[in-house]
Amino acid sequence: MDLDRAELDKQLTAEALDVLIVGGGIVGAGIARDAAMRGLRVGLVEQFDLASGTSSRSSRLLHGGLRYLAQGRLGLVYEASREKRILCRIAPHLAEPLPFLFPAYRGTRWPLWQLRIGVKLYDLLCGGRNLGPSTSLGPDDLARLLPDIRREDLSGAVRYYDGLTNDARLVLDTLHSARRYGAMVMNYARFERAEPKGNRWQCDVHDDLSGRPLCIAARSVVNAAGPWAAAFPQSSLRLRPTKGVHLVIDRQRLPVPDAVVMGEGGRILFAIPWGERVILGTTDTDYDGPPQAVRTEPADVQYILGVVNASFPAAKLRAADVLRSWAGLRPLIADRRGRPSDISRRHVIRMPQPGWLDVAGGKLTTYRLIAEQAVDRLARYLGGPVARCRTAEEPLCDAGGCPYSGILPPAVGPEPVQYACRQEWAVHLDDVMVRRTSWHYYHADAAEIARQAAAWMAEILGWDAARRQAELARYEEVESGERGVG
Repeated sequence: MDLDRAELDKQLTAEALDVLIVGGGIVGAGIARDAAMRGLRVGLVEQFDLASGTSSRSSRLLHGGLRYLAQGRLGLVYEASREKRILCRIAPHLAEPLPFLFPAYRGTRWPLWQLRIGVKLYDLLCGGRNLGPSTSLGPDDLARLLPDIRREDLSGAVRYYDGLTNDARLVLDTLHSARRYGAMVMNYARFERAEPKGNRWQCDVHDDLSGRPLCIAARSVVNAAGPWAAAFPQSSLRLRPTKGVHLVIDRQRLPVPDAVVMGEGGRILFAIPWGERVILGTTDTDYDGPPQAVRTEPADVQYILGVVNASFPAAKLRAADVLRSWAGLRPLIADRRGRPSDISRRHVIRMPQPGWLDVAGGKLTTYRLIAEQAVDRLARYLGGPVARCRTAEEPLCDAGGCPYSGILPPAVGPEPVQYACRQEWAVHLDDVMVRRTSWHYYHADAAEIARQAAAWMAEILGWDAARRQAELARYEEVESGERGVG
C-alpha cells in the first residue's frame, strides 16, 4: 500500500501508544519490530531519513569481532557470533558469508601463532558453526591469492569467516517487518520534547514534511537516537562518539578475491570486496562536532590509503582513485581512558525515569539482541500480558520477499525508485540514491543516474520543475560532501 502521511499523523495521535521510539537507525528499527511482534502499539519517529546516521555508514560487516579476542572480551564475541548466525537465518538476502585473509608479519603485534589460535577460538565461540571453517596459509599460498601483498617479513596468514550485509537495507527491511505487525513509522519528524503526565509521556513531535505539530501520548519512550541520544534532558547517557571513515574504489585497482585485514599499530583496517568495488576502512578517531556535520577529511583519506599502500605496494592508490566515501559516528558509551579503538562496544539499556528507556552502544551485528533486551525491559515496566520475543525465529521478509533488497545495489531503473517512494518512506532524491539503492556509492556516473532518478521521482511524486531542481541541488551537497577527499 502507498504511504499516506496525513493518515499516519492521525494514527500516531489517535490514541496512546505503548511505546514511542525516537530514532530510525538499526536499533530503533529492531525495537520497533520486536515490540510490534509482541502485540504492543508502536510508533517510531526519525528527525532525518531512516538509516541516515550511523546505520548507513558502517563497514557493512556482520562480525563477532576477531580483534576483541585480543582485548579479552569473549562475551562480546560470543554474543555477536551468535547474532551473526541468526541474521544469516532470518535474512539470508542480507547476510553473505565472506572469507577474510589476515596476513601475519614477523616482529609485529599480530604473530602467526597468535592468529592461528585466535581464529580457532573464534570458530569455537561461534558454537563450532561459523559461516566457514578457518584455515592457515603459508606465504606462498597467500601470495597466490594476493599476488601484490607485501612479501617482506611475511610469515603466512589465516583465513576466517564473517558476513557482509547492506546496513541501510537491513534497517529498511526490519522496518518493513515492523510495519507488517502494525508499527507506525515516520521519517522527517523531529522529536522536540516530552513531559511525564500521570502514567503517560506527552510528546511533541514536528512533522517536517507537512509542517504539522503532533502531540503523541505514549506509555513509554525509547531513546534510540544514536549519536544524538545524549542530547535529551531525560537522557542518562554520556557518549564518546568516534568517527569511522570508509572509501570506495574500483575493484580493478585492488583486485582482492576475499576481504583482507591490514594491521596498523593496534588498529586493523579492511579491504572488503563489494561487487565491482572495494570498500576500504575504517578510521577510529574521537569526534566532538555536531553529529550531522561529520565528514571525510583529506587526512582520513591519506591515512587509509597509506595503510593499504603499505600492504599492497604495487597498488599506489591516490586520492584520485577514491570514487566515494562515507563518514559516520559510533555512539560509544563514554570512557575517556585509552584509544577510541579500545573502548568497549557493549550496549547499555537504562530507565532513568519511569517509562523513559535509554538504549545506546553496541554494534550493527547485535541489534536484534539489543532490541530483545530493550523490549523485555519495557514489558516488565508496562506489565500485563506481553508475548515472548520471536525475532530470532521469524524471517525478516514475508513469502513475497523484499523487492530490490540485497547486498549489491539493484539494477538502475524506475521500478526500485517507484518502490522506494511508494513503500519505503523515500521523499528526497538522496533517500533513493544513497540509502534505498546505494547507487550513489556504487556507480561512477552517479550524478547522471541521479538526474534520471529525479525525473522518475518527479513523475511518481508530482514534483514540478522547481522541486526537481531543488532535489538535484540537495543531492549535489551530498555528492560534494562525500566525494570531497582531494
